[in-house]
Amino acid sequence: MYEMLSSFAQTGGMIYFVLLFAGVLAYALWPRNQEKFDAAARMPLSDKEPNDD
Repeated sequence: MYEMLSSFAQTGGMIYFVLLFAGVLAYALWPRNQEKFDAAARMPLSDKEPNDD
């Protein structure tokens, strides 16, 4: 019984992790989010505060 539950938990955890990783990767590489990530990448080099307009 323990081996069956352990195997199910390991397989389920791996599938969950792969789906979560694929979702995060898709979000990061989605073309609509590119401008947001480019602005975040330039933020440390900017003299301007994030809330300044």
